[in-house]
Amino acid sequence: MTRIAIVEGDGIGHEVIPVARRVLELLHPEFEYFDVDVGYGRWERTGCPCTDPDIAELKTADAILFGAVTTPPMKDYQSVVLRIRKALDLYANLRPVKNDRFDFMIVRENTEGLYSGIEEATPDRATTLRVVSRKGTERIVRKAIDLARQRNGLLTIGHKANVIKSDVFFRDICLAEAHMAGVPCNDKFIDALSLDLLQHPEKYSVVVTTNMFGDILSDVAAYLVGGLGLVPSANIGDRYALFEPVHGSAPDIAGKNIANPIAAVRSVSMLLDHLGDSAGAASVEASVRHVLRQGKCTRDMGGSTGTREFGEALVQALRQPE
Repeated sequence: MTRIAIVEGDGIGHEVIPVARRVLELLHPEFEYFDVDVGYGRWERTGCPCTDPDIAELKTADAILFGAVTTPPMKDYQSVVLRIRKALDLYANLRPVKNDRFDFMIVRENTEGLYSGIEEATPDRATTLRVVSRKGTERIVRKAIDLARQRNGLLTIGHKANVIKSDVFFRDICLAEAHMAGVPCNDKFIDALSLDLLQHPEKYSVVVTTNMFGDILSDVAAYLVGGLGLVPSANIGDRYALFEPVHGSAPDIAGKNIANPIAAVRSVSMLLDHLGDSAGAASVEASVRHVLRQGKCTRDMGGSTGTREFGEALVQALRQPE
């Protein structure tokens, strides 16, 4: 039996994930679903945001549907997302950005870089170690190469090698791997790439970059399709897979029934594709488009439809496909 872990997390995770879960359960009632409670809310209740047994439970799932967690700026608070990514070795963060005019994938290294968690702080100085390893770089660029082959497209390497030595290391390994694989590639400084991606998104197919750069670049690219409320992501490793909206927990709008559930629902589409149900994945995307064509959308898209109401319309579209 296929087992799906459901993690609502914090903030609007409690609103968008129930919509996404309902979509998934409608398409696959035979799956086994189980909840895992992690995040800042858990920390407030128990003093621990994520335990070893939680990680062990997540490892029993065939896929994880994840909402969003709040990470407060406290030196003694460990990021739940970073812990899960490292514990499950989810080294490839895949963030698709597409509409009728363009379709590209940002492939972000997910376990090292500035998010390696090697830090120290004194009253006079704080230091974060940026780790770029050969192993980490080779496996993320090989994932990007596979995607470029599937898309029959160009691989673009984003870096800042003009000022950062670890980016020289990253760029050179990526270029060597792409050349050995016979995949067309180029490389760009990440600041210039950010601007060009916004101005000419149709030029791009697959972009690979380091952890922090990938995080920022994918958020910037969300502007092209209407904002963070529409962009899904996959966190993929050799054994485990987690799917989540790119947006955060948005505590300022939590509980108001105004959050956009599309990113979470499209994360379900990526989850289904990962499990081999490409038809189900396509039906989710088609249903989202159908509801939007009806003029139903949340406030961030200029509409007035609530989170729950959008979910109801989506379920109806899935039950009665065009």
